[in-house]
Amino acid sequence: MKSVRTFATLCLNDLFWIKSLHCRSEKVRPLCAVKQLVYPAVRSHAAATKKKEQPSDTAAATKTCLKAIDLAQRYRRDKNKAAESEITVSPAQKRVAELRQLSQQLQSVHPNVLAKALHRGLLFHNQDIVAINKPYGVPVHGGPGVGNNISDVLPILAKMIDGIRAESNLYLCHRLDKETTGVMLLARSEEAANYVQELFRAHQVEKKYLVLSVGVPVPSEGVIDIPIMEKEVQGSQPHYKMTVSPLYKVSESGDEVTRVRASRQAHSAVTQYRVLDSSGGCALVELQPITGVKHQIRVHMAYGLGCPILGDHKYAHWARLAPQKLPEGVLRRLGLEQSKARHLPLHLHARQLLLPGRNGHGDISLYCPLPKFFINTLHKMKIALPEKP
Repeated sequence: MKSVRTFATLCLNDLFWIKSLHCRSEKVRPLCAVKQLVYPAVRSHAAATKKKEQPSDTAAATKTCLKAIDLAQRYRRDKNKAAESEITVSPAQKRVAELRQLSQQLQSVHPNVLAKALHRGLLFHNQDIVAINKPYGVPVHGGPGVGNNISDVLPILAKMIDGIRAESNLYLCHRLDKETTGVMLLARSEEAANYVQELFRAHQVEKKYLVLSVGVPVPSEGVIDIPIMEKEVQGSQPHYKMTVSPLYKVSESGDEVTRVRASRQAHSAVTQYRVLDSSGGCALVELQPITGVKHQIRVHMAYGLGCPILGDHKYAHWARLAPQKLPEGVLRRLGLEQSKARHLPLHLHARQLLLPGRNGHGDISLYCPLPKFFINTLHKMKIALPEKP
């Protein structure tokens, strides 16, 4: 404003010079006319100066505001990058995620893809039976919310074995849990299926399983003879679960054992076991179920021996449904956090089946190697791999 006033003063003083210089000229304009020429120029100059100052102030304020936003965003980005760099994923967590992803893919892919996977894992086949290596996470039967299952792809698998033009089919002889891996028998005809099923009912099929238990069973070898029944669990999460129904009860003092009446809903269950190796609070146990009750091995390990199977979240707790709680030493060896333990797969593998001979033929011994995730866990726990039978 000071510069504007100075300019106006100079213009007024020059009016006298203009008048004296052009007093004799006809083209000299009156003083009022000169004022009219000067004052608009002064006003326009002041307005232009004000406009220049105002945008510069606004731009500076906007520039300062943008800088603050940029700094804040940059700080957030750097903080997020630092947090991501601090979160390290162990190899064990990667393998667990890969296994979970693979099992989900096998249930969502085209049935031909699952049939090809089963065909690549054939263990044995003759004119009567076929033995496959059941993968982890694939159910045997269909149901609500179930995608691919082994029962639905049996016609495709039969074509892959006998040829596309062959009019053959395969039939289920028994079942394994969705999370269980290992040997699974199929029959080529209904007659063969009935024969094998009768062998299972008569307990003439010798079955051997391998499990990795949380805790070491004591004694290291023995027989578990405790009936099993299904029972409803009361509480905030009511559900049904298999449990033991002991025939004997220990007195409060712990000195006497008395026999109790057997429940009508209980089924006789007998399991032989022996510890093959142990380390770090876990044990590799071989089990041979004599009977065939639902979830027999899992229930006998969890409630009979007090050593639940690694990854068995269903029987890790009785009164609630929650992920398995693992000791610190086991988590440290596996390279896992407790929050990630819920993704651990069930370490239960059907390793061997022995079928009695038929029609003058010798016994059929079927063997299935351990899956990769089971072997990797044994390495992590520093437990020796079992010898081949």
